[in-house]
Amino acid sequence: MNLLTTTFKFLNLLGGFSVVGALLAMAFLLINKEGFLTTAGEKLRGFLRISAFIWVIGACGTIIFTLAQILGTTISGALDLMVIRSFLTQISLGKYLAVQALMAVVVLIYSTATKRIESLMILFVLAIVGLVAPVFESHSASSGSHPLVIGSLVIHVIALSLWVGGVIALAFLSAHDRPVAVPRFSQLALWAAIAVVISGAVNAWARLNFVDAWNSAYAFIVLGKIVATIILVFIGYLHRKTLSKKDSINWASFAKLLTVEASIMVITVLMGTWLSTSSSPDRPGSTEFNPALSIVGVETPPPPTLSRILLSYEPNALMIGILTLMVALYVKGVVVLSKRGDKWPLGRTIAFALGISAVDFATSGGLGLYAQFSFSFHMMSHMVLGMVAPIGLVLGAPMTLALRTLPQGRSPEERGVRGSLLAALHSKIGVLYTNPIVALAIFDGSLFALYFTDLFSILMQSHIGHLFMTLHFLASGFLFFFIIIGVDPNPRRVHHLVQIVILFAAMSIHAFFSVALMSTTTLIDQGFYTSLQTPWLGDPLADQKLGGSIGWAMGEIPILIALVATFINWMRDDSREAKRIDRNTARQAAMGQPDDLANYNQYLQELAQRDRKKP
Repeated sequence: MNLLTTTFKFLNLLGGFSVVGALLAMAFLLINKEGFLTTAGEKLRGFLRISAFIWVIGACGTIIFTLAQILGTTISGALDLMVIRSFLTQISLGKYLAVQALMAVVVLIYSTATKRIESLMILFVLAIVGLVAPVFESHSASSGSHPLVIGSLVIHVIALSLWVGGVIALAFLSAHDRPVAVPRFSQLALWAAIAVVISGAVNAWARLNFVDAWNSAYAFIVLGKIVATIILVFIGYLHRKTLSKKDSINWASFAKLLTVEASIMVITVLMGTWLSTSSSPDRPGSTEFNPALSIVGVETPPPPTLSRILLSYEPNALMIGILTLMVALYVKGVVVLSKRGDKWPLGRTIAFALGISAVDFATSGGLGLYAQFSFSFHMMSHMVLGMVAPIGLVLGAPMTLALRTLPQGRSPEERGVRGSLLAALHSKIGVLYTNPIVALAIFDGSLFALYFTDLFSILMQSHIGHLFMTLHFLASGFLFFFIIIGVDPNPRRVHHLVQIVILFAAMSIHAFFSVALMSTTTLIDQGFYTSLQTPWLGDPLADQKLGGSIGWAMGEIPILIALVATFINWMRDDSREAKRIDRNTARQAAMGQPDDLANYNQYLQELAQRDRKKP
């Protein structure tokens, strides 16, 4: 049974990684023609279909054998349709495995005829989602430091899928297409390898951070993966050394080295599969029940004080990974501009850094820690993520920086990364979301949808629910302030008067939400915070009403700041327009061509003189 379970999990991972690699090559590595696949991309379609088929078989087999293992029964006992349906709809692990299988089926169906690069990018994202979904219910979730362990494992799987899948896809490219794809993949592989090493080290340390753990079989598998990873990093170094020779590259030798790398990666995936079926060693005394540790995944912190809120740190590895990627890309963009001789305003960099710091404080810092145990701190974290941090990120102008530094197409007909971003900004979806009414509905309407329905209590029960809320708060706030005070290019020009009206509407709606929350007589979390048995929490309903008042106070200040900034921008735009008209008038007068305003004034003077001459 264990051998069959490991086999199907291996097929699951290998098929998923190969799907990610094929979609990566088709959408990003190979040259496209005005946003559509070329012959080079079409050659990989067969590989994509086979990989997707293997992934579907592996995902479905994983469901059956995992269910049989949980029930302690035979395969025939696990094939009961009622039992399978209950497992997939009522058990968390079953739901995540069902999501994975569904994503595999979707990729298999649409892999047969999809030709647009945008559609391939969507399939690429869905494949990543399918791969990481079961990670949130892996055996790591039961250990301490839940945000650190699960987050690092998610990053590990994503980085591995890009690295391993990319190498496997390159091995299936023709000798003619490989030189086109390899240089671009080399840059991505370097970042992925760094993420694999760091996330793997963090994950191993979190689960093997006591002496006895290193004498377990689990630790020996980890050591084997470490050795294999070191070999792969060395091979990657040889790749980059070969690519640095440019015109003197021996592609035949490169292909052999690539084949060896792909083989070692398959072995690494097999070890990872074996690792996923093994239980990490338990820490002595870990059998004692702890409500906070079993539900949230971290120990209950001491009573909150200002110093503890400012200095405490419970790392959320996934959010740290996302923020690190954002900072790395931003810094790289500034460096690219500097090498060109262009200057990037220091104020924008500082604003972006402050926004990133605010997000980290609200997710991994003391505020993020206490937000898991108290609704009032949760509301503080929400306000920072939705109203404070987005202002810094928007003023950092990340899209402007991206459009100035992203690579162009490698041929006159290729859209390139920059062209794809522009196409997304000016697409129907981009125009729809940048409508001020739509942005306002998402920004304030989601407050009522989240806190006055059962959605809040459902999302609070899982790590992926916390992640969804965090990303939603951040994205909705960024979209709103991007339209109001953004300096990035906007596909829809919004007049300053409309921006002011939207701000007053947002202020009124937010105040109404806060008053409604302060007036509640029942717990909107349906007892989630009470179940944690936090000794210093006190009355949960009073804490909930305190959260409403905090949301009102913290929500109005950023909107007032945005209102002042909008007035300033309006006056600056009027001043620039007046100067432009004056320059145009002076230029036309110098050329003996008075502008339309001067002609109109002369016409009025002539009418006045004619009226004076009349008896």
